[in-house]
Amino acid sequence: MKSLKTTALALAVSGLPLMAQAELKALDDSAMGGITGQAGVTIELETQVNIGEFRYVDEGTLAVSDIFVGGAGRDDMFSELGFAIPNEATDLIDNIKMNIDVLEDGDAAIDIFPLFGSPIDFAVRTGAWELRGDTDSTLLMDNLSIEGLFTEFKIRVDTETDNLNLRTRFAIDDMDVDVPFLAVGIRDLELTGAGYDDNPNIVSLGAVAEMDVYKAPNAAGVDSLAVDIETFDADMNIGGVLVGGTSIGSMALDDLSIQDTQMRIYGH
Repeated sequence: MKSLKTTALALAVSGLPLMAQAELKALDDSAMGGITGQAGVTIELETQVNIGEFRYVDEGTLAVSDIFVGGAGRDDMFSELGFAIPNEATDLIDNIKMNIDVLEDGDAAIDIFPLFGSPIDFAVRTGAWELRGDTDSTLLMDNLSIEGLFTEFKIRVDTETDNLNLRTRFAIDDMDVDVPFLAVGIRDLELTGAGYDDNPNIVSLGAVAEMDVYKAPNAAGVDSLAVDIETFDADMNIGGVLVGGTSIGSMALDDLSIQDTQMRIYGH
């Protein structure tokens, strides 16, 4: 509006009917500020990510190949519920709605949740995880596959404390991975909310995880990346543990709870 010359604006308005002109009122800066961004921004999203190789290089290299992040392409997860959880069985992460708001005190609030009520299905798959040196390499992991659902992901940035708070509720229907350098494999890992094993239901399906991320000094007083796990509550079942390619049985962790855990991450 400010780029328009007054004369041009007057000519444009003069062409309107008189009654319409009577309804036109100029807005001052304070009024404009009062109507800008009040409801925040909403983004509806569907996506898929493929990465040929990710490399972290220090003196040696950690490389992860054939990374896929997308939809699970399934509509039959958590069959013990006794009913199908409705979702589109595609290879896209879809049915996502993001609400982004900057609150009155300056805090940022980002809420990610299903667009249509049904949980959001996802899949994460990778190929080899390798440690590489000048002459040798070690295959750490291979054939990682994770398929599951999540129902919420909340992000808060607190301007008073400079903390980033993350809270999510998710469930893994099936996770498989091989760890070749230890001759170990995991098959059919299921992760759900605490108490789900005793009473499978849609309300307790998701494991709850909450953490704070911020800047804090380490033991030497040097600034570091601080990660505090406030809450992680889940049930975990592993359908098969392989050693040397042979199953040695299954495992279960009932009412797993991790709380008040602090990490400080920094370079050396």
